Amino acid sequence: MTSPGLRDLAPDQALRRLELTIVRRLDGLLQGEHLGLLPGPGTEAAEGREYRPGDDVRAMDWNLTARTTVPHVRDRIADRELETWALVDATASMDFGTGRVEKRDLAVFAVAAVAFLTERTGNRIGAQVLHGGGMRHVPARSGRAHLLGLLRSLLDVPRSLPGAAGHPSLGTGAELMLRTAGRRRGLAVVVSDFLEPVESWERPLRALGHRHQLLAVEVLDPRELSLPDVGLLSVVDPETGRRRDISTANPRLRRRYAEAAAGQRSLIGAALRGAGAAHLRLRTDRDWIRDLVGHVVAQRRAATAAPGPGPRPGGGTA
Repeated sequence: MTSPGLRDLAPDQALRRLELTIVRRLDGLLQGEHLGLLPGPGTEAAEGREYRPGDDVRAMDWNLTARTTVPHVRDRIADRELETWALVDATASMDFGTGRVEKRDLAVFAVAAVAFLTERTGNRIGAQVLHGGGMRHVPARSGRAHLLGLLRSLLDVPRSLPGAAGHPSLGTGAELMLRTAGRRRGLAVVVSDFLEPVESWERPLRALGHRHQLLAVEVLDPRELSLPDVGLLSVVDPETGRRRDISTANPRLRRRYAEAAAGQRSLIGAALRGAGAAHLRLRTDRDWIRDLVGHVVAQRRAATAAPGPGPRPGGGTA
């Protein structure tokens, strides 16, 4: 017997379970300067240390170097008051899941992980939620009551009817968040399956990543990557409502489906990298906390091993 999902519980009970899960399993693992979800330095001066080959020369502490006669650099930590904005996709394609949970639940988990672990330092968090009825705006505020209210609003988003017209696009949501988040550099978290055409959201996300640190959380289900051999299968496109019967017993069809899915995910990954986003992929059939911790560890290792500024592909410096 499977345990009930978040939406099978009363809202307050669901939030308590989610908080307990995050605090027990993530707290301590992801402590540090704002979770370490994204690589890169902050803006406040930290401790000085001796220069090592590969350090950014722009971080040289000349006063300390003069006093010790040994080259020193000054590390940086993140601002203590961080404003985080989450763009959450709750359109029809997110109402799907053949694994442990639905994709929309994974979206709530991702936002909750960021929110619970940053709330204690007084950071503000707000959200733009895309759904079949339009767009829901949650202003950025601090405090536990606001955090729980934001998560409750995510749990309460109504499901979208397949083929319902008029839901906002991911690109539109990114453009709105770019205007809403202001000019001060903060953290932008975009949670979606990114199944809309890449060209519809690639440019707005690139603009968002240019102004803010950007974390893209891609949620997907294993059936979006491959088809099982289950005979005749009736499938429905949740965004358009189109229905089609296909024979999954055909190995050629299953192979073409897997190839097309792999190509689609490759395009999505390339577009997110081009936007300057840290890319976290969560699956409905996997332990999302383990994947989140793995992402953080990889980002921290990359930040530690990163060399000093150098040319980027296509120009510019790191």
